[in-house]
Amino acid sequence: MNLSELHILSKRVGIKLKQQSQILVTAESCTGGGIASAITDAAGCSAWFDRAFVTYSNEAKMEMLDVKAETLEEFGAVSEQTVNEMVLGALQFSRGSYAVAVSGIAGPSGGTEEKPVGTVCFGWGNAQGVLETATHHFSGNREEVRLQACWHALEHLEDILDREQD
Repeated sequence: MNLSELHILSKRVGIKLKQQSQILVTAESCTGGGIASAITDAAGCSAWFDRAFVTYSNEAKMEMLDVKAETLEEFGAVSEQTVNEMVLGALQFSRGSYAVAVSGIAGPSGGTEEKPVGTVCFGWGNAQGVLETATHHFSGNREEVRLQACWHALEHLEDILDREQD
């Protein structure tokens, strides 16, 4: 996959959001706004995209998304518990009806034995609550890990939208 393919995927997601009268909000850490960037490359995205929270630091996660200090202390920024709270905060502080959250270790440093470089946690939710969280391990350099994370976040959101439509 490459950036051009990511933009095609984001346009498909946008079409589905618009067809379902849904509005997306993102809460990103390791992807640094990459998901929002791919989404906003599509003309007309203001009809289905509200805003992006780029919360790289723990302080930003707490201040902008209401992630609890206790969650960060107990589980760390790269955890399903944290992305769960990021999804809820993104929905609370936006007009979004769907949210995707990402937090991970893109590298080249920062990994541990428990959470090696390439570990990325995802959360997807809607106005009714968090739908899913997941952790994936990607390989490659920093740019490749971030691109794979953006791809996975949008691809799984597309799957969720397809299921919700049925």
